[in-house]
Amino acid sequence: MPTPRSQLISYADTPWYHCVSRCVRRAFLCGEDHYTGESFEHRRAWVENRVLEVASVFAIDVASFAIMSNHYHLVLHVDTGTASEWSTDDVLARWHALFNGTHLSQRYVANKNALLPSERTHVIELAERWRARLTSVSWFMRCVNEPIARQANAEDNCTGSFWESRFKSQALLDEAAVLAAMAYVDLNPVRAKMAETPEASDYTSIQRRICAAKQGSIPKELMRFQGNLNQHSLNGIPFSLEDYVQLVDWTGRAVRKNKRGAIDHTLPPILQRLQLDESTWITIATEFEHNFKQWVGSEAAIQAATHNVGKTRSRSPPLLRTG
Repeated sequence: MPTPRSQLISYADTPWYHCVSRCVRRAFLCGEDHYTGESFEHRRAWVENRVLEVASVFAIDVASFAIMSNHYHLVLHVDTGTASEWSTDDVLARWHALFNGTHLSQRYVANKNALLPSERTHVIELAERWRARLTSVSWFMRCVNEPIARQANAEDNCTGSFWESRFKSQALLDEAAVLAAMAYVDLNPVRAKMAETPEASDYTSIQRRICAAKQGSIPKELMRFQGNLNQHSLNGIPFSLEDYVQLVDWTGRAVRKNKRGAIDHTLPPILQRLQLDESTWITIATEFEHNFKQWVGSEAAIQAATHNVGKTRSRSPPLLRTG
């Protein structure tokens, strides 16, 4: 029996989540159909564009993404603090960017002074409900997947499910878990032999970041890097872009050689700060989904999260042992 979503997503424990959504019917619905030879590669751009569009509306940042042939990965950060500062007008504007809202909410936007006090109260109550949805990972995934499914079905001239009914989510409880999930996501095309290098990996956040860096800019649609671990910020990814790109490149070459520890370079300093050795890191970065269940983090972090949702134990192994 699947674990209830309420036990998988707990903002009291972490704002960070690794999410995966997969296609149904048969493989390669977003790539090339092996039966007919027809290419659906353009659908990867649909997914990428929709993810970034929804992120611009929600109080949820995209730290990394990879759009594969029959599934996609996201590392998301939920920013409840920013959402709490939105005015009622802000919430309505954001919600109406994705949904029609109600007749009353549309009237409020057009001229809220024309509404009766009881009507304004009702709209404010609606806005609070929508504010909560705009910080919901489940609603985020719904807003990405539903339009893509309709668009794909229209193109295929068919009906039925396009995505599996439940997306997979893993709570990332500490910096090491966030780093491991991001690297795993950005290296998916390399591991799948769809690209030779991270910068050649189409429809990934790492390619978008590298292209922007070459032009001296920062992709505004992605969550920003805010420096090293000792400069931790709630408003950004808690390590530097330079360290991260170096680590992804180092790991990508190790993956392609298929030999753990075969690279003739020193261990990236970021791993030393996280107390992860070379062999452990390569295992984590290449087998993230396989090795970890609903929570990813240190032993102490997993124990705390397990306790907070009222469970006595977790099936998730720790990234690092305590003590």
